[in-house]
Amino acid sequence: MNNSDRRKSRAIKLGTIMVGGGAPVTVQTMTKTDTRDTIATINEIRRLRLSGCDIIRLAVPDISAAEALRPICEASPIPVIADIHFDHQLALTAIKNGVHGLRLNPGNIRSEEKVREVAAAALDRGIPIRVGVNAGSLDPEIKARYGGVTAAALAESALNEVRRLEKYDFNLIKIAVKAFDIKTMTEAVRIVASECDYPLHLGVTESGLPEDGIIRSSIGIGSLLLQGIGDTIRVSLTGDSADEVMTGIRILKSTGLREAGPVIVSCPTCGRCQIPLQKIAREVQKRLEGVSGSFQVAVMGCAVNGPGEAEQADFGIAGGKDSGLIFRQGKIIRTLPADQLVDGLIEEIFKSLNQGCKSGE
Repeated sequence: MNNSDRRKSRAIKLGTIMVGGGAPVTVQTMTKTDTRDTIATINEIRRLRLSGCDIIRLAVPDISAAEALRPICEASPIPVIADIHFDHQLALTAIKNGVHGLRLNPGNIRSEEKVREVAAAALDRGIPIRVGVNAGSLDPEIKARYGGVTAAALAESALNEVRRLEKYDFNLIKIAVKAFDIKTMTEAVRIVASECDYPLHLGVTESGLPEDGIIRSSIGIGSLLLQGIGDTIRVSLTGDSADEVMTGIRILKSTGLREAGPVIVSCPTCGRCQIPLQKIAREVQKRLEGVSGSFQVAVMGCAVNGPGEAEQADFGIAGGKDSGLIFRQGKIIRTLPADQLVDGLIEEIFKSLNQGCKSGE
């Protein structure tokens, strides 16, 4: 996937981060701390930033949480989005206290005057609003009309709220339509994508425990990204928010939308493998943590596919009988015993990086 193949969307700005308009796809998550505990929340944001998070969203359930946003926003190294439901005063307080964006759910704030007030305050500060529609909180009237939660119902709910904001000359808008069901979610996103040019936030909501949620999110988010749809993503897992961030980054790397360090290609192993490949692959991954630059490393276990994959990668190992070949830029550099393969591979990688040799050069 090339950035030039992506859906053309208008750009909005969250603090220093651009979303849409051809900007790189960003990864966001939510803190799982109590927002009212400012120290814990600031520490959590800093930890998540180190894991690669670009944008952070915080739950704002009451006025105490809204007031806590001021010190949090002042200390946060990344843009802060306030997640608001039901009470428009929480949105107004969040705006006053320096948030970089709002998430509002259609159906939660029904008063036209209250919506107008929030839109005016956000526009005055240049703060974008994400219209976030979830299958679990779909407008009851629309849900009844469509006979349940459907892709068309989700899309209509989102687009209705967009038109509502547009009535007040507000167009700093980002849209999300999410559902647990992957087919419903992807169809809803495609409908919205065809009806407007606002940037889109992708996610499979409540996708589950990591072992299942990572797969569901990768299929749902990844399939849309490969169609050129999506400007920012959030993976929702029942677990550590850092795992959500890392999964999001891996999805972007796998779809060719982010160059975030080396990509490791490794075989699943079978009865032909005669080296401890799983141990070797894990050690290679560990030794390359924190390495910048975009290049591919193949860690292959046998002579069937190993040499071919290693030749296509920038660097590689192709296993043999208790030994293996080291490849660099498609050429065999040397043969080493199994217990020396990682050291040999890493030595070649760093030698190449120090010489300024990059992928494709």
